[in-house]
Amino acid sequence: MSEHSLLTMTNINKSFNRVTVLKDVKLCVEQGEVHALLGENGAGKSTLMNILGGVLQPDEGSIYLNGKEVKMLNPRLAQSNGISFIHQELNVVADLAIYENMFLGVELRNKFGFLNVRDMCDKTTEIMTKLGVDIDPKEYVRNLDTSYKQLIEIAKALLHNSSIIIMDEPTSALAEHEVERLFDLMRKLKESGVSIIYISHKLKEIQAVCDSYTILRDGEMVGSGKVKEGSLETITKLMVGKSVSDKRLYQEHELGAKILEVKNLSSPGLFKQIDFTLHQGEILGFTGLAGDGRSELFESIFGFRKNYTGEIKVNNEVVKINHPKKALKAGIGLVPKDRKENAIIKDLSVIHNMSLSSMGHFEKKGFIHEKTEKDRFQHYKDQLNIKVHDPNVTIDKLSGGNQQKVVIAKWLEVNANVIIFDNPTQGIDVGAKTEIYEHIVQLAEQGKAIIILSSEAPEVLRICHNINVMYHGEIIARFKREDASEDEIMGYATGAKKEAEIIG
Repeated sequence: MSEHSLLTMTNINKSFNRVTVLKDVKLCVEQGEVHALLGENGAGKSTLMNILGGVLQPDEGSIYLNGKEVKMLNPRLAQSNGISFIHQELNVVADLAIYENMFLGVELRNKFGFLNVRDMCDKTTEIMTKLGVDIDPKEYVRNLDTSYKQLIEIAKALLHNSSIIIMDEPTSALAEHEVERLFDLMRKLKESGVSIIYISHKLKEIQAVCDSYTILRDGEMVGSGKVKEGSLETITKLMVGKSVSDKRLYQEHELGAKILEVKNLSSPGLFKQIDFTLHQGEILGFTGLAGDGRSELFESIFGFRKNYTGEIKVNNEVVKINHPKKALKAGIGLVPKDRKENAIIKDLSVIHNMSLSSMGHFEKKGFIHEKTEKDRFQHYKDQLNIKVHDPNVTIDKLSGGNQQKVVIAKWLEVNANVIIFDNPTQGIDVGAKTEIYEHIVQLAEQGKAIIILSSEAPEVLRICHNINVMYHGEIIARFKREDASEDEIMGYATGAKKEAEIIG
């Protein structure tokens, strides 16, 4: 144990139903550092942090704060020991004001027992000022950007005098400018002596903001060190147990017939004058910054949104899609960006999540034919390498990458000819990302027509045949795969290229 360590967790062991999840794990965090906790989905990161946060108890092992052993028997005790956990799904109440969220459950009252709104607002303003933010404490949370909602969670941690803040995938739903705002806040917290345990799959972020790292693989610690002293390639290899190539996975093959054609599609305030065509076997990319309108565009094509004008043709026939059922009938499937909210039912079994959109395939005389359903799931389990010991467990027991594979299996069973992937690898580790990319490329080789929506230029560059760049609801650039580069794409995505051309 380091003499100056703020936190040391030693020999942490944890099993569930005789399955080992953590084995002799050690974590050491210094005061005033940002410490990256890395590993693939299912490596044990969340379990380790839930033990630190008092949500779970270890089977064996010890936790030391400033050299003194502590027992985190419950979350309240962990909080009293200066531990705050900011989860990926933010715990803010949209219909309450900022100050109400800050003091929820610990409200300040005057001597008569009435709420002391003025003191709560003053304290909220004081903490926000420390974080370098000028914001009205009476503003409703529903009106805030995602990064400001995250800021409330950080401010709550400071309200409780937290010395260690755990951040789980904090940038997964943030736009680029919001990520920079978060990083600035993290640097300020670090300067004030607060330590941050940062969980992320985005290795470039780790390089940008973290001081040191610990890597878990299959529940064991396989490496630790200073970020500046280790290459991203070395860190990746430790995470997945092998080198992961970032080469383009694009496979050249002849494209088939035109399957989807969109002409002059517009929706007030969301997107305008959208034109594109998609062929069998093609992987077509749409990229840009958050808020560029691409998600809304394809939610309209899938029938989630009805307020649009223009023409959609499937197999050269005009179709009016005003409901997802009509999209399914036309052979269009959508894997939405928010998997937990829109793509899975977390309390339903893995196998039923797979068959949910194609129950007719398994129904006989009003009853579900379980053997057929099980056989189809086994087919996709093998094809997509879905890691699950029992398909009857609820899907929330699976890692993010495996949940995403079940969603893909659902649309393969529906037999959609056009599959739209909205941010297909959001919140998924580097190893599972490559696997999902490979499956998408295989689908295209089999003749499926694929659309990839992604905020990450490297993602569309790796697998797409053609790339469209959107800005403020318009397609402002189109690239063939061989002509595209990250710099070119980002130039248009930020509006810099468009403005430069207008000026020129």
